Amino acid sequence: MSRTHDIEERAALFVHRREDASWSTTDQENLDAWLAESDAHKVAYWRLEHGWREADRIGSVGAIPMPAAAAWHRSAWPKFVALAACVGLFVLTLTLVPIDFWRGATDAPVARFETGIGGHKVVALADESRVELNTDSIVRASIGKERAVWLDRGEAFFDVAHVEGRPFVVHAANRSIRVLGTQFAVRRNGANLTVAVLKGTVRVEEDPSSGSHRSVTIMPGDVAFASEAGLLVTSGGVQNVQDLLAWRSGRLLFDNATLGDAASQFNRYNRKKLIVDKIASDMHIGGTFDARNVDAFARLLREAYGLKVREDRDKISVSS
Repeated sequence: MSRTHDIEERAALFVHRREDASWSTTDQENLDAWLAESDAHKVAYWRLEHGWREADRIGSVGAIPMPAAAAWHRSAWPKFVALAACVGLFVLTLTLVPIDFWRGATDAPVARFETGIGGHKVVALADESRVELNTDSIVRASIGKERAVWLDRGEAFFDVAHVEGRPFVVHAANRSIRVLGTQFAVRRNGANLTVAVLKGTVRVEEDPSSGSHRSVTIMPGDVAFASEAGLLVTSGGVQNVQDLLAWRSGRLLFDNATLGDAASQFNRYNRKKLIVDKIASDMHIGGTFDARNVDAFARLLREAYGLKVREDRDKISVSS
C-alpha cells in the first residue's frame, strides 16, 4: 500500500469521525497533530472535507455554512485579513484625514517612494533606518530633527535605527506609530490599519485633533488592527508575525486559510486576477507559495483539489 493511499485513508477516517457525536477534545488534538506533520496531510484532509461538505450540500435545501471555529484562523494579512485571528487584532475608530495632515511636524525635505502591483523595494533613510515596501505601496519620509514617515497606501516593514531623543513616527490614516528603535510592519487599506511588531515596542496613538488622547503600546508578537468596528488587542507570538512577513521574501504563507482569502492575497501581487466562485471560496488550503506566480497556484488548485480552472488574458476563473 502506497504512502499516498495511507494518507488518504487516514484523512478519510478523520473526516468521517468528526461527524460522530462522540468526537472529543483528544480526537481534535490528534487531528491537529497529524495535520501539522506535513502539507500532504493538510491537502488530503481539506480536499476530502470539502467533498464531504459538497455531498451534504447537494442533499440539502441550502449550502451548509462553515463552522465558525474553522473560519476563525490566520491566513496571511487579511480576513482582516484573516491573519489576525491567530496573531491578534487591535481595532479603533478611524476616519481618513488629508494626506498632508502631519506636514507641519517636519523640518526636512520629503522624499517619496513607490512600488507598483507586484513590486518590492528597500530604501535606506538618512538616519540609517530602512523601509521595505510591499506591492502597490506609497511611502513619504522626512528625516531631520524630526523623523517622520507617511504611509499613504499599501504596506511597509520598518527597521528603525535608534537615535536617542528622536522618535521615529509613522503616520497612516489618522493614527501615528511612535518608536525609538524597533522592527515592525504597517499595512494600510483605506481607513483600515494593521500594525505587526517583530522586535521592540511601538505606541499607536490617535490623531490629537480628534479630541482623544487614547493610545496603546504593543510588544513583539502583537498585531494591531484599526477599523471602524472598535478596539481589540491579542497576541499570537513572534513566529506568527514572521509568517505574516513572508512577503519580504516574495512568499505568501497560508495555514487553513479560505481559498477566497488566498485569492484576495494573490490579487494584491498580480495583474492577472483570481476569480473564485462562492462554493470554492469556502475551501481551506495551506502551504507556502510564490506571491507573483498565480499561474502555478492555479495549477495546484486544479491538480490537487480537482477544481475547474479557466484562464483568460487578465484573469483566472476557479470553480468547484
